[in-house]
Parts: sequence; structure tokens; C-alpha cells
Amino acid sequence: MKRGAIVKGLIVALFSIPIISNGQGFLENSQISGSFQSDAVYYLTDSQLGITDSTLDGKYFRVQGFTEVNYSYKNFSAGMRFEAYLPPLLGYDQDYQGLGVPYWWVKYKNKLIEVTAGNFYEQFGDGMIFRTYQDWTLGYDNSMRGLRVKLTPFSGVALTGVVGVQRNYWIPFKDNNRGIVKGVDADFYLNDMVPSLSSSKFKLSFGGSFVSDYQKGNSMEMVIPPKIYELKLPENVATYGGRVNLNYSGFNFYTEYAHKINDPSAMNHYIYKNGDGWLLTASYSRKNFGLTAKTKWIDNMSYKSDRSVTNNALDINYLPAVTKEHTYFLAAMYPYATQPTGEVGGSAELIFSLPKKSALGGKYGMNFAINFSQVNNIKRSMINDTTVINAPGTKGYKTTPFATDWKDVFYQDVNIEVTKKFNKKWKGIFAFYYQTYNKDVIEGHLDEYGTVYANIGVVDLTWNITKKYSLRGEIQGLWTKQDKGDWLAGMLELTISPKWFFSISDQWNYGNSESNLQLHYYNVSAGFIYNTARIALSYGRQREGIVCVGGVCRYVPESTGFTLTINSSF
Repeated sequence: MKRGAIVKGLIVALFSIPIISNGQGFLENSQISGSFQSDAVYYLTDSQLGITDSTLDGKYFRVQGFTEVNYSYKNFSAGMRFEAYLPPLLGYDQDYQGLGVPYWWVKYKNKLIEVTAGNFYEQFGDGMIFRTYQDWTLGYDNSMRGLRVKLTPFSGVALTGVVGVQRNYWIPFKDNNRGIVKGVDADFYLNDMVPSLSSSKFKLSFGGSFVSDYQKGNSMEMVIPPKIYELKLPENVATYGGRVNLNYSGFNFYTEYAHKINDPSAMNHYIYKNGDGWLLTASYSRKNFGLTAKTKWIDNMSYKSDRSVTNNALDINYLPAVTKEHTYFLAAMYPYATQPTGEVGGSAELIFSLPKKSALGGKYGMNFAINFSQVNNIKRSMINDTTVINAPGTKGYKTTPFATDWKDVFYQDVNIEVTKKFNKKWKGIFAFYYQTYNKDVIEGHLDEYGTVYANIGVVDLTWNITKKYSLRGEIQGLWTKQDKGDWLAGMLELTISPKWFFSISDQWNYGNSESNLQLHYYNVSAGFIYNTARIALSYGRQREGIVCVGGVCRYVPESTGFTLTINSSF
């Protein structure tokens, strides 16, 4: 069906509801909500960054944005999102070029059943088997278009079934360009199912999922000199798994296991090995104290509805990250990207506070956050004496759960953050980070850069001048002998509550081994907030790097220009 016909059909459905309702009481029983965002950049040439007319391909002015409108009336609701990429900003996948309505839905819900037709986002457990979601920062959207049914037959029992195809930019679905995804999920909450346990401090829930992807299979020939590989690709690839969550008096334990049937694809070099994933999380918290530990094992768990895709598109599942996401400029320079073909990692975070008016905490107390995370390659061995690891058409390799190649470190992050309020006007955050970053593995290079070892320090001070005016300043340093060398960064931000904010920042690569590349990445911005609307205008340079959210990343190229962002909700 063409997008225009879908939009017309949805509009008819939206406006038919009040007619059916006979008009009486319609206005007081219906609700309309929505949101809007537009990002526009005018790019400039910059000889120092090597940005020329040909780099920009003549497309200096780029705009992308969306408008989402949702409508509800009693048990019915519907909505749609209009998107435009004219053309997409630099760093976003250029296949988004175009405009239209990629997301629309109609839903009916009562106490027993919820039925959604059209597009939807859904997640089973922590997403290791199935997760569809949208992240505007990443330019990521793998929404499902089809049918979703949720049932609550008994108290404490939740059942979900889905069927459909995933969004792939603006490309319409055809027989073999991506698979049809089907899945079922069940959650059981023991304390709700058994009335005598409803008030118990001990909480238990568990669940299970099954997902299948059907993509027409065919024979495939791969030529990897000196050998030719003849492959027969499976049409159905299934995953299944389960999860358990325990909670008792401040203690929480969660574990999830996922298993994937052999799935030869471009991501795993077309091997026929099964995949496995484990996630375990334990935490304990009480007043002024919190401790969390996580570990995960990922073995050949890339799961896409098109076996030929190697970028972020068409992921059926999501592999949760155990590493910490940082927000400061330099601490976020080397973020970790999940490696779905194989990784084993863990993290631990301790958060505690020194009480107010204590000897060490002082009048206002002091907060500490200490975090450690590390991700390594999994340990692999040959399946026999003659077959090399990851040979196409074979089972690839042998391994065992949580077998770790301790010499092959993908990422390590040790950090401590201290938050201290000095008086009614001054407070500060002081942080130190030590990071190990395998640039070749994480960014997909071929032994070009090696591993980066970086020390990073941050001082973040806020001065509340009056109830209306506040000034925040940051000074950051990154020191490394690898990659581009040492960096220094600073930022000043003035807030005039509740409407205005202004900032100026600079990131200086003063330690670059090439003097002509010891560049400043400056930025000046101002913004205005009115009710739910926010408008921000900035001018400056963007340094090259990757942006990650939850282990999913996109590449951001260097650029210079003016940026206008407008967003609002209603």
C-alpha cells in the first residue's frame, strides 16, 4: 500500500470515531497530544578541517525533523509520525533521504486485550531476543509494521504476540529484501498471581520468549581465494530464551538467557554456528548506599531480518551494554560499541554518600560514584585441525560460556566521580577516568590504530548567583600517547531561569603529533524555553568521532556550521 493511501486511511479512521460516538461528550472524552522537532544545519567550508565544496556535495543546507500526533477516545487510540530528511544531516544514514509517514498505528484496549495495527515498538525482557525502538540522536528506527496483540487473562499474567516487517529507511517490503518477524512472549508475576503473596517483601517474576524470522533462502556462492564456498541459507531463523527477576528488601537479581539457531549472515562471515547470550545483574541499595554488578556473554548473537546487512539497520534484537555512558566531552570521546559477534564483559558500580554534618561530609555531605567495566573478546578454538576459524559454510569455531580471551581487551573504564556542595551558592563535580579503547575493533578498522590508553580529568563547578542566574563551568583534560594525542576542553554555561541559556565551549587537540592538526573545536550557542517549546541556535565546529547510546553507535564526521534545533510537545 502506498504511503499516501495509508495516511488518508488513518485520517478517515481518526475522524470517524467522533462521528460514531454521536457527538455527545466527544470533546470531553477525547485527547490529542503530540511532539515536534526540527534540526537544521547550514554547513560551511573549512580548510583546516579539509571540508570543501566537494565534501559537502553542494548540499550546504540540510534539514531533518518529525511531527507526531496521537489521538485517543475511550478504548480507542491512533497516531502517526511524519518525517522529513531534506537531506539528512552529516553523520546520519543518507538512505533516510525523503519524506513521508513511516510510522502510523491504530489501537484498541480494554482490561483483557490490547490490539495494535500498523507500526509499534516492543521489547521482550531486556531485548536480547526482540526489541524495536527509535532513537532520534542515533538516527535509529527499526519499528515493526504489522499486528501486535497483548492479553492479560489473569492477574499477574501478560502475554504478547507480534508479527510484521521492520522499517528499512523508505524501502517498501518485497519478498526477499527482509524477513517477516513473528514472536510470542509471556510474563508471570508470582506476587500478583498468588493473593497470599501480594504483600510479601519477596518479589518474583519470570518470563520466556520465542521469535522467528522468515526470509526466503537461496543458494549463495562466496569466492574467498583460493576457495569457492557454496552455501545453502536457512529460510527460518529462530531464537528463544527465558528470564528471572528476584527482589527482596533492597536486593535485586535479574538474569536472562537467549539462544539463536544457526544464522549465516554477512555479520558473522556466513558461518553456521548457533548463538548464545547471557545477562546477569545484581544490585543492593539502602539509604546513602548502592552497589550494582553486571556481567554478560555474547556469542554470535547478531540477529537481523536481512542477512546481508552490516550496518545498524534491521536489528531484531538488542544486546544491553554493561559499560557506563559518559556525558562530558572528553570522557565520551571513546565510547564502547557492543560487538554482537562475540564479547564477554562485566561492570561494578558503587554509589555512597557521606552524611550531612559528618566529619568528612561537612555541612552538606558528599556523594561518591565509583565504576569499573571491562569487555574482552571471547575465547575461540578451531572446530578441527584443518578448518580455520570463521571459515564460511562451517560452524565457525568452538567456545564455551564465559570463556574469555584475557589478552584481547576491547574496552576498560575505571572512573570515580565526587559531588560536593560547598555552600548555598557553590557546588562541584570532580571526576577522573582511565580508559582502554581498542579502536580497531570498536570502530571496525583493520589494524590501523591499535589500542588507546587515556587518562581523563574533569572539574565541573556551578555558581548559583541568584535564584534566577546560575553559571556553570567545566575544565577537562585527556592525556594519551596514542590516536590524536592530548586534549584540553572548557565550557561556560549561563542560565537565566526559566527561559534563557547561553554557552561557549572549546575542545583543543593541543597534543596532536602533527602541528597543523592541533585544532580548536569551538562552539557558541544560545537557547530559549517557553512552556514546552525549546529553541537553540549554535555556531561552531564538530569534531570527528562516534556517538553511542546503550552500545549502539553512529559515526559523526568533522563539520563547521550553524545549527538550529526546535522542539516542542503538546
